[in-house]
Order: sequence, then structure tokens, then C-alpha cells
Amino acid sequence: MIQMKPIDIEGCRALGIEIKLPKTTLLAVTTDKGYIMCGALDVQLLNSKLKDRQIIAGRAVGVRSIEQLLEAPLESVTFEAQTLGIHPGMKGSDAILRMM
Repeated sequence: MIQMKPIDIEGCRALGIEIKLPKTTLLAVTTDKGYIMCGALDVQLLNSKLKDRQIIAGRAVGVRSIEQLLEAPLESVTFEAQTLGIHPGMKGSDAILRMM
């Protein structure tokens, strides 16, 4: 099952996406510029083999809901996210605000 819902953060709107798969759930919050995602995101792949795409993204681990993803500290971020001031340890919702 796939669920999508609007997420309002300080007057800005993002999109929360939850995909239920066997034995796991994929979670993401996205904007027009970038996204944060659960532990399934491979930041190293984005920074190496897909570097030319300049993807703005961050990864949080151990989250089980969109709300937790927004509250959790990011474990890793892409090089492009760093150019916006997004860094590991930053709360997910703060990273989304920088992606607006």
C-alpha cells in the first residue's frame, strides 16, 4: 500500500510518502528540490555513481513513521545537501525547510 499526504512545516508544504512492503516500510518526505528518507536510502551511491545528478537528500535511520522521520537527526546527507547547509545530526524537518 502507498500513502501520500501533505506535510506542513512552518507554512511550507512538502509531501510525505509511505510505502508498505513485505517486512519493511519505505518513508520519504520530498520537496521540489530534494528529500529525506529512511535508512533504505544509499547516500554513498548518490554521492559516487550518481554524483552528476546533484541529488539533494538526507537519510535517517531507525524511523518507523513520517513523524519520526521529521524529528530524527539525519545520519548522512549528500554532497549537494551540504551545499544548502544540511548536515548529519540536523533534524529532518529542518533539512526539509532548507530544501524549500
